[in-house]
Amino acid sequence: MAGPKVVWVCESCGNKQAKWSGSCTVCQNWNTFSEEKVIEAPKSARFEATGGRVSEAILIQDVNTAHFSRYPTNYQELDRLAGGGIVKGSLNLLGGEPGIGKSTLLLQLVKQWADQGLKVLYVCGEESVQQTSLRAKRLGIASERIYLLSETLFSAIRSQVDKLKPDIVVIDSVQIVYKGEIQSAPGSVTQVREIAMESMHLAKGEEITMFLVGHVTKSGDLAGPRVLEHIVDTVFEFEGDRQHGYRLLRSVKNRFGPTDDVALFQMEETGLKEILNPSLTFLEERMKDSNGSVIIPTIEGSRPLLVEVQALVAPSSFATSSRRSTGLDAKRLTLLLAVLEKRMAYQLHSLDVFVSVAGGMKITEPAIDLGIILSIASSYCNRPIPSDTVVLGEVGLGGEVRSVPRIESRLKEAINMGFKRCIVSKKNLKGISEKLRNKIQLTGISRVEEAVQLLLG
Repeated sequence: MAGPKVVWVCESCGNKQAKWSGSCTVCQNWNTFSEEKVIEAPKSARFEATGGRVSEAILIQDVNTAHFSRYPTNYQELDRLAGGGIVKGSLNLLGGEPGIGKSTLLLQLVKQWADQGLKVLYVCGEESVQQTSLRAKRLGIASERIYLLSETLFSAIRSQVDKLKPDIVVIDSVQIVYKGEIQSAPGSVTQVREIAMESMHLAKGEEITMFLVGHVTKSGDLAGPRVLEHIVDTVFEFEGDRQHGYRLLRSVKNRFGPTDDVALFQMEETGLKEILNPSLTFLEERMKDSNGSVIIPTIEGSRPLLVEVQALVAPSSFATSSRRSTGLDAKRLTLLLAVLEKRMAYQLHSLDVFVSVAGGMKITEPAIDLGIILSIASSYCNRPIPSDTVVLGEVGLGGEVRSVPRIESRLKEAINMGFKRCIVSKKNLKGISEKLRNKIQLTGISRVEEAVQLLLG
């Protein structure tokens, strides 16, 4: 009988090859190959794994969707993010940094479902049942329908699922669970892929809603092969600044609802609390008439938010000046500084420039370009921007201010928060209704120089 086949698998993208190499030919990453032993299962075993069922083709109009239902979470923000609730029989992946609050969120969710009469099995592979129980008591969670299981062998988890017949199963985490018949360490590419496939068959075959907790790498990506994200139905990313206590739940993939949407939570002593008005939360500590401070209406998913961008320009104590940013793309900041130096002749090369988004938010959309430039110019000139003014616009390399999408949603949020004036691109003025024009003063500009001259003189 031939021995197991040895292949080298890339931990980043899942690429397989017969020999080891320093870099992956697919994703171009270095030192990502690990040795895996592949044991081919006989065809009879593969047939038994599916329960002996054979699928048959069916007409699209004859498919019965009456059983399609959702489990509401009773969290308004999370239900909106998921599209109305978590779909019955779906496979969901929750990723985030260590200590960000993944287990806390899932414990609060399973408590809501247990109160609805659903039976929950929580597999705490990384902790003992005592540790998880202590966290649950701190959160005030107690239920006769929530079962804890400290196990890492998938066959043992599957036997408990067959015994309890739960409606919800949480596996914390997918990197710690392993299959005994695979000769590789837990968390390897092969193990993670196989556990995800087994979870998918369990969720779809038994109509059990499953949650997998995933680790993240140093770069912030979900650890494991990319196929893990392809297999699951929904991918939630949990991120935020632990110092501020804010947590941002982002929907990266959702087969049953909107994608690239967000829900905002705040970590408190009794657990996570949803924030229904994020703009008010981010601006409540804002100091008016402060140099280097600009309010920008931004869009996160389908929700408009008002965030404060702060800049500090100070003399450099070293031969090489610093450019630091928090919550912004550092490369984008360097580009905008070059535009500001070129168009306004500001001598910034010998000065340190620090830019930050207050509240721990991370903003990537280009609509905040003009606000970043004006915050830097405000700190450089030591002149405040009017506190009742919001700024938005994308800035090109030529210094032109370009239009931004969903302008009316941004303006409505600014009006609700009491702002009286908005600086936008002239092209954006064409699509704004007369009703909004009567509620806020709109000033159209076409170049960066006009905005700086208008607000700072």
